[in-house]
Amino acid sequence: MQNHPALFERFAARLNTAPEQLERESLRLYLERKLRLAESELLILARQYGVQTVFELDEAVQRGRFHEPEAFEDYFRFDYLENERDTLRELLAQL
Repeated sequence: MQNHPALFERFAARLNTAPEQLERESLRLYLERKLRLAESELLILARQYGVQTVFELDEAVQRGRFHEPEAFEDYFRFDYLENERDTLRELLAQL
């Protein structure tokens, strides 16, 4: 892999833009793409269980709407995706 700063400088020169702008916009697009992927997975899980949050899924399991073994892995995936979504939103806000 090439030297990171040199790569941005070379590409920025060919695109007639500042290397810092190219780097910042690249990072923003990367974070936005990851956010869309996390949100789409969350939507699939939310629709599958008829809930909006991991807490609602937990309540549904507690109330017996779903058996714990069938929702076990999805519960942890839902929790992970919510945390990832929140982190990505926070990072995007810092750009």
